[in-house]
Amino acid sequence: MYAKLETRTFLALLLGVSLAFVLLMKPFFGPIFWAVALALIFQPLHARLTRWLGPRRNVTALITLLVSLVIVVIPVLVLTTSLVAQGVSLYQQIQSGEIRPGEYLDQVNESFPAIQSFLAQFDLSFDQLRDRAVNAFVGGSQFLAKQALGIGQNTFQFFMGLALMAYLAFFLLRDGAELVELMIRALPLGDERERLLFAKFAEVTRATVKGNLLIAIIQGALGGLIFWILGIQGALLWGVVMAIVSLLPAVGAALVWAPVAIYLAAVGDTVSAGILTAFGLVVIGLSDNLLRPVFVGRDTKLPDYIVLLSTLGGIAMFGVNGFVMGPLVAALFMAFWGIFIREFGEEAHREPASKPVVAGQDENLGKKSPPGP
Repeated sequence: MYAKLETRTFLALLLGVSLAFVLLMKPFFGPIFWAVALALIFQPLHARLTRWLGPRRNVTALITLLVSLVIVVIPVLVLTTSLVAQGVSLYQQIQSGEIRPGEYLDQVNESFPAIQSFLAQFDLSFDQLRDRAVNAFVGGSQFLAKQALGIGQNTFQFFMGLALMAYLAFFLLRDGAELVELMIRALPLGDERERLLFAKFAEVTRATVKGNLLIAIIQGALGGLIFWILGIQGALLWGVVMAIVSLLPAVGAALVWAPVAIYLAAVGDTVSAGILTAFGLVVIGLSDNLLRPVFVGRDTKLPDYIVLLSTLGGIAMFGVNGFVMGPLVAALFMAFWGIFIREFGEEAHREPASKPVVAGQDENLGKKSPPGP
């Protein structure tokens, strides 16, 4: 009795201390998460360097970290800085009256009067949608302007988070295998299940980050290129915006190029509208449809609709980290249920192996039992 009380007290304290530790690490969730993601993405490179250079753990981890910074971190920082700078310029042009989104929408409505009658079927007013679109457009540019101001004011905090991410990624690359084995020993789920879940976690994280970022870069570059060729103002800004919205499967970059194509058609530039529409549907659209199943869906083994819903839900719940966290939670959900069905569902539906007992026959010996009194 006393031993059970000791065990329960220890487990309760263990749970309490673990919860306190999680809350203690909560302010550093972003750097920790991306450090884990970098370590998982570049783990194959680290393993190859280990085979080439031998057991020089610090050297191989440092080289891998430097490669990851050059390939991933620095380009992302450059794109983010360009996006913020272009967003500030856009906000200033809206404030000065050089760009008037409301007039652009009115022009579209005048050129396509069928829009008004179509919206009336759903009891929607074009004026209300126009006001909402203008507010969203202005709010987005204002948000980017505030982000630029925030980055300037919180430069030290930003670079501290970046340094913390790189510091953690170094140790995760160097000691990752030992940490995984330690967690497998600590968790009471069974070694086989734990290895399966850790493998799924690594697989989904690697595929989602690598695949989504690669697709975003390709679609953003293609969108910015066609905008630049057609002479559309702010091609760099819209290319970066298309790269960001391309993180959403199925819709993606069409959220940017489709309204622009409609506006070009409304102002009479049908040639540019046709070129942009054809390029968006054929080149940008096919790049998403062909590359996403290869880089994301194939490795995560998730249906396209699950990837879409989990990405949207992840962004709503976790912010910018959600495009990875959402599919990761969905993949772990399916992995847990796959283990449950395999280990418990089949056992529950298994047919009983015992043979029926014939009346008057002994069950164990297979002989007739003596008649009762």
